[in-house]
Amino acid sequence: MTNNRTRNIIRLALLIGTIGSLFTVPWIIVWAWILPVPDTIQEQVEEALNYGFEGVIVYVDKADETPAFYTAGYHNSEEKIPANPDALFKIASISKLYVAVAITKLVHNQQLDLDQTLLDYFPELDGRIAYANEITLRMMVQHRSGIPNYTDQENFWIAPPTTAQETLELIFDLPATFKPGKGYAYSNTNYLLLRELIKKTVGYSSHQYIKEEILMPLGLNNTFGSLSEVDTNKVMSGYYVGYDDDLKTTEQGMLATAQDVGVFLRALNDGTVFKAGEQAIYSSIYVYEHTGLVPGYQSIAKYHKEMDAVLVQFTNVTNFEGYNWNLSEVVYGRIVKILERK
Repeated sequence: MTNNRTRNIIRLALLIGTIGSLFTVPWIIVWAWILPVPDTIQEQVEEALNYGFEGVIVYVDKADETPAFYTAGYHNSEEKIPANPDALFKIASISKLYVAVAITKLVHNQQLDLDQTLLDYFPELDGRIAYANEITLRMMVQHRSGIPNYTDQENFWIAPPTTAQETLELIFDLPATFKPGKGYAYSNTNYLLLRELIKKTVGYSSHQYIKEEILMPLGLNNTFGSLSEVDTNKVMSGYYVGYDDDLKTTEQGMLATAQDVGVFLRALNDGTVFKAGEQAIYSSIYVYEHTGLVPGYQSIAKYHKEMDAVLVQFTNVTNFEGYNWNLSEVVYGRIVKILERK
């Protein structure tokens, strides 16, 4: 009797658990994934609005075809301004590609050495960042330094620091995530330090160096280092779930149009962004595609070799605790399928 009663209790618990799990499944992701893929990219972009995005911009540059733009939703939902393919967007960590190219150029020019240490370049960090005497420039570019990620620190997004020094202070004296070179952990701190190193090496801002060595040679006139350089009316609005304010006036780093990102990405992948000897260095240290995420702004920029196509997608609603990022990836994947069918 006791054994039968116990088995029945277990069966009931499992049944309750199974039913309960149905209510925690992110059905919106499942639904977005299983729906039939539309015939056109425009249909897919418009469908993305059903998943909580206020605005979407997609740029496609396929070999031997004129680059195409697709938009849906709003540039500014409060004012009901339609999404603009030429809007500026906060590209977040996609900017790391530009920084890695800049580091490559300085290494090729023998102004930097990938095997020199963080302490060699910043002796003032001795004792403030663990293993600073062992962390190499190469490890920082590749996220193998073990330096803690400043955006992971408590309440970072509630009141972000306004200077590089204040940001670095968030991770000073913290234990390393792992010993240098012994693991991988994505850390924005690496690239903050790399930007500071570029500035220290050339004597002016890292973005000015990026502009001179990357943007101007490629004719990219719609890529900027900060909000202070642009008319904010040209910036696509950004929203965070549960927060009413438009985030477009919040400083969050580089901005660019989808086309500028796409042109840069093709130049990165076909090698035209490099001078002779530089691409081999870059290939040894970093990737050729990236995503970006800051409050209000999600971006994906990839080159698809099998189709010889560059695809850039911007979506402007985020929720770090929700499924927005997953949904943006589902939408992106479905657009890739549409391109493949062509």
